[in-house]
Amino acid sequence: MNSKKAITLKHLLISDQQCIGFQFHPDRIIQLLLKELPNIKWSKEFGLPYIPNNKNNLNLVYQTFRGVAWVNTNHFFTRRRLNNDNEDLDVNWFRNRELPTGYRSCPEDFLLKLELKRYANNTVKVYIQCFERFINYHKEFDLMQIDEQAIQKYLQKLIHEKKSNSYVNQMINSIKFYYEIVKEMPNRFYSIDRPRKEYALPQVLSKEEVRAIIEATSMLKHKCILSLMYSSGLRIGELLALKPEDIDSKRMLVRINKGKGNRDRLTLLSEKVLVDLRNYYKKHQPTDWLFESPDGNRYSATSVRKILRRSAKCAGINKSITPHTLRHSFATHLLEAGTDLRYIQTLLGHKSSKTTEIYTHVASNTFAAIKNPLD
Repeated sequence: MNSKKAITLKHLLISDQQCIGFQFHPDRIIQLLLKELPNIKWSKEFGLPYIPNNKNNLNLVYQTFRGVAWVNTNHFFTRRRLNNDNEDLDVNWFRNRELPTGYRSCPEDFLLKLELKRYANNTVKVYIQCFERFINYHKEFDLMQIDEQAIQKYLQKLIHEKKSNSYVNQMINSIKFYYEIVKEMPNRFYSIDRPRKEYALPQVLSKEEVRAIIEATSMLKHKCILSLMYSSGLRIGELLALKPEDIDSKRMLVRINKGKGNRDRLTLLSEKVLVDLRNYYKKHQPTDWLFESPDGNRYSATSVRKILRRSAKCAGINKSITPHTLRHSFATHLLEAGTDLRYIQTLLGHKSSKTTEIYTHVASNTFAAIKNPLD
């Protein structure tokens, strides 16, 4: 095969028909071979030759260009890894809803694909809620007739309504999920512009504030939840997915199974927290999950947020605090103590070091050595 020749397959929707578009650098041989394909046509809209998208035509494309040019399908097929975390996907809330008259609900194939991909519950809810707002705004259109211009106008509407960049991006993700993943038309909407990414600094507590919150937590179970989340730098989902055997007291480590990005990792276990955990275990005897609700199910994220807000209020801290604030504080305090950024990245489970580097912007020792010009 000539390594210099390549042809890229693109998904196109022309007159409500799914088609295979061909993108390539001008080449006489490729052009001649394309003419041999059945029903080959030219799209003025996309500036590409195309044929109907079906299994026979796709096989014919491979046969035609085998040994002549590389058929690039990176934009044609999606191969996303399934999420195999421990969270049980619950979609009963969707199926059992009472909907107002005339309300347009998510297509069943949208929901089925979310179940197959085993997306996290929060992601499922966000995708369904966003996509339903979108399709109810376009009630008069069949979903496959909605074009890029209609989507751009809807996104412009959200911006005029002062929706956050994060919300607009979630809306785009839900729309692209339907057309690219559910309908298997990757990159159908080529020109959808995303808002610029916001680089907000993380909210960080001082060590004294963290101690005050933990000390203000009266119940042993609640104290263990907050202190473990801070001292091990856990995401709230990772905390709630812990099992008793994930606490390795011999090595003083906490094992995170299938954390964000489907990655396992180890993080620190505090000696002080271990003492409280042992007392908690003797008192509550958890079985399946380290932290369980009274009915034996996994403890809820809503309960953890309530515990944190209540303890912060008792400690006299009036900042806007979330469970992730404790994780941010853990990372920042390690950096201020001189811990190498690469170790912090490993403990947090960040895939990229750039994600961890944000803590250099809030660590106090970053600025301590800089002399203020007024002084």
